[in-house]
Amino acid sequence: MKRIAIYHLETLLWIARLGTFHAAAERLNTSQPAISARVREIEEQLGIAVFRKEGRRMVLTARGRRLVKECEPLLAGFEQAMLTASGFAGASGVVRIGSGEIAAASCLPGFVTAIERDLPGVALEVELDLTARMLQQLLAGRIDLALLAGPVVVPGMRSVPLGAVELVWVASRATAESGGFANPLPVWSIPDHSPLHAVTVESLASNGITPRALCTCNNVRTLIDIVSDGGGAAVLPRSMVGAELSSGNMVEVLPSPDRTIQFEAAIRTSESDPVVLELFRRAGDLRVG
Repeated sequence: MKRIAIYHLETLLWIARLGTFHAAAERLNTSQPAISARVREIEEQLGIAVFRKEGRRMVLTARGRRLVKECEPLLAGFEQAMLTASGFAGASGVVRIGSGEIAAASCLPGFVTAIERDLPGVALEVELDLTARMLQQLLAGRIDLALLAGPVVVPGMRSVPLGAVELVWVASRATAESGGFANPLPVWSIPDHSPLHAVTVESLASNGITPRALCTCNNVRTLIDIVSDGGGAAVLPRSMVGAELSSGNMVEVLPSPDRTIQFEAAIRTSESDPVVLELFRRAGDLRVG
Protein backbone atom coordinates (compact mmCIF):
# COMPACT_ATOMS: atom_id res chain seq x y z
CA MET A 1 0.00 0.00 0.00
CA LYS A 2 1.36 3.41 -0.98
CA ARG A 3 1.91 6.05 1.68
CA ILE A 4 0.12 9.35 1.17
CA ALA A 5 2.41 11.84 -0.57
CA ILE A 6 2.23 15.50 -1.54
CA TYR A 7 0.79 14.66 -4.96
CA HIS A 8 -2.10 12.80 -3.29
CA LEU A 9 -3.05 15.92 -1.34
CA GLU A 10 -2.68 18.11 -4.42
CA THR A 11 -5.00 15.76 -6.33
CA LEU A 12 -7.56 15.82 -3.54
CA LEU A 13 -7.61 19.62 -3.39
CA TRP A 14 -7.99 20.11 -7.15
CA ILE A 15 -10.86 17.62 -7.42
CA ALA A 16 -12.56 19.48 -4.57
CA ARG A 17 -12.04 22.83 -6.33
CA LEU A 18 -12.97 21.82 -9.87
CA GLY A 19 -15.58 19.15 -9.19
CA THR A 20 -14.50 16.39 -11.60
CA PHE A 21 -11.62 13.96 -11.99
CA HIS A 22 -11.29 15.05 -15.63
CA ALA A 23 -10.84 18.74 -14.73
CA ALA A 24 -8.32 17.86 -12.01
CA ALA A 25 -6.37 15.70 -14.47
CA GLU A 26 -6.17 18.59 -16.94
CA ARG A 27 -5.08 20.98 -14.22
CA LEU A 28 -2.36 18.61 -12.98
CA ASN A 29 -1.23 17.59 -16.48
CA THR A 30 -1.95 13.91 -15.92
CA SER A 31 -4.55 11.33 -16.96
CA GLN A 32 -7.96 10.67 -15.45
CA PRO A 33 -7.02 7.05 -14.58
CA ALA A 34 -4.01 8.40 -12.65
CA ILE A 35 -6.31 10.73 -10.71
CA SER A 36 -8.70 7.85 -9.93
CA ALA A 37 -5.78 5.71 -8.73
CA ARG A 38 -4.59 8.45 -6.38
CA VAL A 39 -8.06 8.80 -4.87
CA ARG A 40 -8.26 5.03 -4.31
CA GLU A 41 -4.88 5.11 -2.59
CA ILE A 42 -6.02 7.91 -0.27
CA GLU A 43 -9.24 6.10 0.62
CA GLU A 44 -7.46 2.76 1.16
CA GLN A 45 -4.83 4.37 3.37
CA LEU A 46 -7.40 6.23 5.49
CA GLY A 47 -10.17 3.64 5.38
CA ILE A 48 -12.82 6.24 4.52
CA ALA A 49 -14.73 7.46 1.46
CA VAL A 50 -13.46 10.90 0.49
CA PHE A 51 -15.83 11.63 -2.42
CA ARG A 52 -19.32 10.67 -3.50
CA LYS A 53 -20.79 11.15 -6.96
CA GLU A 54 -23.66 13.60 -7.53
CA GLY A 55 -24.62 13.61 -11.20
CA ARG A 56 -21.44 14.31 -13.11
CA ARG A 57 -19.66 15.98 -10.21
CA MET A 58 -17.62 14.48 -7.40
CA VAL A 59 -18.64 15.92 -4.04
CA LEU A 60 -16.66 15.65 -0.83
CA THR A 61 -18.10 13.55 1.97
CA ALA A 62 -18.21 15.07 5.45
CA ARG A 63 -14.88 13.42 6.31
CA GLY A 64 -13.49 14.46 2.95
CA ARG A 65 -14.40 18.10 3.64
CA ARG A 66 -12.63 17.97 6.97
CA LEU A 67 -9.55 16.41 5.34
CA VAL A 68 -9.42 19.13 2.67
CA LYS A 69 -9.89 21.89 5.24
CA GLU A 70 -6.99 20.60 7.33
CA CYS A 71 -4.66 19.71 4.44
CA GLU A 72 -5.07 22.81 2.27
CA PRO A 73 -3.03 25.18 4.46
CA LEU A 74 -0.38 22.47 4.97
CA LEU A 75 0.10 21.97 1.23
CA ALA A 76 0.07 25.71 0.54
CA GLY A 77 2.61 26.31 3.29
CA PHE A 78 4.91 23.60 1.96
CA GLU A 79 4.75 24.89 -1.61
CA GLN A 80 5.24 28.48 -0.47
CA ALA A 81 8.29 27.55 1.60
CA MET A 82 9.90 25.67 -1.29
CA LEU A 83 9.27 28.43 -3.82
CA THR A 84 10.30 31.24 -1.49
CA ALA A 85 13.53 29.45 -0.64
CA SER A 86 14.37 29.21 -4.35
CA GLY A 87 13.25 32.75 -5.17
CA PHE A 88 10.45 31.16 -7.25
CA ALA A 89 13.14 29.79 -9.58
CA GLY A 90 11.51 26.36 -9.44
CA ALA A 91 7.97 27.61 -10.02
CA SER A 92 6.06 25.50 -12.53
CA GLY A 93 2.57 24.65 -13.67
CA VAL A 94 -0.17 26.37 -15.65
CA VAL A 95 -1.82 29.62 -14.56
CA ARG A 96 -4.99 30.63 -16.38
CA ILE A 97 -5.50 34.38 -16.73
CA GLY A 98 -8.72 36.04 -17.82
CA SER A 99 -8.55 39.61 -19.04
CA GLY A 100 -10.85 42.22 -20.44
CA GLU A 101 -9.80 43.58 -23.80
CA ILE A 102 -9.09 47.07 -22.47
CA ALA A 103 -6.84 45.79 -19.67
CA ALA A 104 -5.17 43.40 -22.10
CA ALA A 105 -4.32 46.19 -24.53
CA SER A 106 -3.04 48.42 -21.74
CA CYS A 107 -0.89 46.28 -19.47
CA LEU A 108 -1.10 42.55 -20.21
CA PRO A 109 1.78 42.24 -22.73
CA GLY A 110 4.36 43.64 -20.31
CA PHE A 111 3.00 41.51 -17.47
CA VAL A 112 3.23 38.32 -19.54
CA THR A 113 6.76 39.17 -20.71
CA ALA A 114 7.93 39.69 -17.13
CA ILE A 115 6.41 36.38 -15.97
CA GLU A 116 8.02 34.48 -18.84
CA ARG A 117 11.37 36.06 -17.98
CA ASP A 118 11.23 35.58 -14.20
CA LEU A 119 9.23 32.33 -13.97
CA PRO A 120 10.17 30.35 -17.09
CA GLY A 121 8.67 27.12 -15.76
CA VAL A 122 5.20 28.66 -15.51
CA ALA A 123 2.95 28.34 -18.57
CA LEU A 124 0.27 30.99 -19.02
CA GLU A 125 -3.12 30.47 -20.65
CA VAL A 126 -4.70 33.85 -21.43
CA GLU A 127 -8.35 34.22 -22.40
CA LEU A 128 -10.06 37.51 -23.28
CA ASP A 129 -13.65 37.88 -22.13
CA LEU A 130 -16.21 40.28 -20.72
CA THR A 131 -16.21 41.09 -17.01
CA ALA A 132 -19.44 39.25 -16.11
CA ARG A 133 -18.26 35.99 -17.66
CA MET A 134 -14.80 36.30 -16.11
CA LEU A 135 -16.33 36.61 -12.65
CA GLN A 136 -18.26 33.39 -13.25
CA GLN A 137 -15.16 31.64 -14.58
CA LEU A 138 -13.09 32.78 -11.61
CA LEU A 139 -15.64 31.64 -9.03
CA ALA A 140 -15.96 28.27 -10.80
CA GLY A 141 -12.19 27.75 -10.72
CA ARG A 142 -11.83 27.74 -14.51
CA ILE A 143 -9.43 30.71 -14.40
CA ASP A 144 -7.01 31.63 -11.62
CA LEU A 145 -6.51 35.37 -12.02
CA ALA A 146 -8.65 38.01 -13.72
CA LEU A 147 -7.89 41.55 -14.91
CA LEU A 148 -11.29 43.17 -15.17
CA ALA A 149 -13.43 46.26 -14.81
CA GLY A 150 -14.26 47.00 -11.19
CA PRO A 151 -15.18 47.51 -8.55
CA VAL A 152 -15.19 43.80 -7.67
CA VAL A 153 -17.66 43.37 -4.80
CA VAL A 154 -18.39 39.68 -5.21
CA PRO A 155 -18.30 37.40 -2.14
CA GLY A 156 -15.47 34.91 -2.35
CA MET A 157 -13.08 37.23 -4.21
CA ARG A 158 -10.37 39.69 -3.31
CA SER A 159 -8.89 42.30 -5.58
CA VAL A 160 -6.29 45.05 -5.96
CA PRO A 161 -6.78 48.27 -7.98
CA LEU A 162 -5.02 48.74 -11.33
CA GLY A 163 -6.10 52.32 -12.00
CA ALA A 164 -8.64 53.83 -14.38
CA VAL A 165 -8.99 54.59 -18.08
CA GLU A 166 -10.20 57.91 -19.46
CA LEU A 167 -13.08 57.66 -21.92
CA VAL A 168 -13.82 59.82 -24.98
CA TRP A 169 -16.72 60.18 -27.42
CA VAL A 170 -15.34 59.60 -30.91
CA ALA A 171 -16.45 59.26 -34.51
CA SER A 172 -14.66 59.30 -37.84
CA ARG A 173 -13.67 62.69 -39.23
CA ALA A 174 -16.08 62.17 -42.13
CA THR A 175 -18.96 61.46 -39.72
CA ALA A 176 -18.16 64.58 -37.69
CA GLU A 177 -17.87 66.79 -40.78
CA SER A 178 -21.26 65.59 -42.03
CA GLY A 179 -22.89 66.91 -38.86
CA GLY A 180 -22.08 64.36 -36.17
CA PHE A 181 -24.88 64.16 -33.60
CA ALA A 182 -26.77 66.93 -35.39
CA ASN A 183 -28.03 63.97 -37.42
CA PRO A 184 -29.34 60.77 -35.82
CA LEU A 185 -26.28 58.54 -35.51
CA PRO A 186 -25.92 54.90 -34.58
CA VAL A 187 -23.96 54.52 -31.35
CA TRP A 188 -21.74 51.49 -30.75
CA SER A 189 -20.74 49.86 -27.48
CA ILE A 190 -19.89 46.48 -26.04
CA PRO A 191 -22.82 44.43 -24.62
CA ASP A 192 -25.11 45.76 -21.92
CA HIS A 193 -23.60 43.88 -18.96
CA SER A 194 -20.34 45.82 -19.34
CA PRO A 195 -19.34 49.03 -17.49
CA LEU A 196 -18.51 50.70 -20.83
CA HIS A 197 -22.09 50.15 -22.01
CA ALA A 198 -23.43 51.69 -18.79
CA VAL A 199 -21.23 54.78 -19.23
CA THR A 200 -22.39 55.11 -22.85
CA VAL A 201 -26.08 55.02 -21.89
CA GLU A 202 -25.57 57.49 -19.00
CA SER A 203 -23.64 59.91 -21.20
CA LEU A 204 -26.26 59.83 -23.96
CA ALA A 205 -28.93 60.67 -21.38
CA SER A 206 -26.91 63.50 -19.82
CA ASN A 207 -26.34 65.03 -23.27
CA GLY A 208 -30.01 64.65 -24.21
CA ILE A 209 -29.21 62.49 -27.23
CA THR A 210 -31.35 59.70 -28.64
CA PRO A 211 -29.24 57.64 -31.05
CA ARG A 212 -30.64 56.22 -34.25
CA ALA A 213 -29.74 52.81 -32.82
CA LEU A 214 -27.65 51.47 -29.94
CA CYS A 215 -25.56 48.71 -31.49
CA THR A 216 -23.22 46.29 -29.72
CA CYS A 217 -20.07 44.36 -30.55
CA ASN A 218 -18.21 42.15 -28.07
CA ASN A 219 -14.78 43.02 -29.48
CA VAL A 220 -13.40 46.50 -28.75
CA ARG A 221 -10.85 46.42 -31.59
CA THR A 222 -13.58 45.58 -34.11
CA LEU A 223 -15.78 48.29 -32.60
CA ILE A 224 -12.97 50.82 -33.12
CA ASP A 225 -12.67 49.74 -36.76
CA ILE A 226 -16.43 50.15 -37.29
CA VAL A 227 -16.45 53.68 -35.86
CA SER A 228 -13.24 54.64 -37.68
CA ASP A 229 -14.84 53.51 -40.95
CA GLY A 230 -17.81 55.83 -40.45
CA GLY A 231 -20.22 53.40 -38.81
CA GLY A 232 -21.31 55.77 -36.03
CA ALA A 233 -20.00 57.09 -32.71
CA ALA A 234 -18.81 55.41 -29.52
CA VAL A 235 -17.41 55.95 -26.05
CA LEU A 236 -13.95 54.38 -26.09
CA PRO A 237 -10.79 54.38 -23.94
CA ARG A 238 -8.52 57.24 -24.96
CA SER A 239 -5.55 54.89 -24.64
CA MET A 240 -6.96 52.65 -27.39
CA VAL A 241 -7.86 55.40 -29.89
CA GLY A 242 -4.94 57.76 -29.27
CA ALA A 243 -3.28 56.95 -32.60
CA GLU A 244 -6.52 57.52 -34.55
CA LEU A 245 -7.10 60.85 -32.77
CA SER A 246 -3.51 61.98 -33.39
CA SER A 247 -3.74 61.11 -37.09
CA GLY A 248 -7.07 62.92 -37.45
CA ASN A 249 -8.85 59.79 -38.63
CA MET A 250 -11.07 60.06 -35.55
CA VAL A 251 -12.25 63.17 -33.71
CA GLU A 252 -14.02 63.85 -30.43
CA VAL A 253 -17.69 64.60 -31.01
CA LEU A 254 -19.03 65.16 -27.46
CA PRO A 255 -17.54 66.15 -24.09
CA SER A 256 -15.81 63.24 -22.37
CA PRO A 257 -18.02 61.29 -19.94
CA ASP A 258 -17.62 62.26 -16.30
CA ARG A 259 -17.03 58.64 -15.31
CA THR A 260 -13.88 56.65 -15.83
CA ILE A 261 -13.71 52.85 -15.70
CA GLN A 262 -11.76 51.39 -12.80
CA PHE A 263 -9.84 48.15 -13.30
CA GLU A 264 -8.79 45.52 -10.77
CA ALA A 265 -6.92 42.24 -10.56
CA ALA A 266 -8.93 39.57 -8.75
CA ILE A 267 -8.48 36.06 -7.36
CA ARG A 268 -10.61 33.80 -5.18
CA THR A 269 -10.28 34.48 -1.45
CA SER A 270 -9.71 30.74 -1.01
CA GLU A 271 -6.76 30.73 -3.44
CA SER A 272 -3.73 29.05 -1.88
CA ASP A 273 -1.53 28.18 -4.86
CA PRO A 274 1.71 30.11 -4.18
CA VAL A 275 2.39 30.69 -7.89
CA VAL A 276 -1.06 32.24 -8.41
CA LEU A 277 -0.57 34.33 -5.27
CA GLU A 278 2.80 35.53 -6.59
CA LEU A 279 1.23 36.55 -9.91
CA PHE A 280 -1.56 38.33 -8.03
CA ARG A 281 1.05 40.22 -5.99
CA ARG A 282 2.83 41.24 -9.19
CA ALA A 283 -0.46 42.22 -10.84
CA GLY A 284 -0.94 44.77 -8.07
CA ASP A 285 1.94 46.76 -9.58
CA LEU A 286 0.24 47.04 -12.99
CA ARG A 287 -1.41 50.25 -14.14
CA VAL A 288 -3.95 50.55 -16.92
CA GLY A 289 -4.41 53.66 -19.00
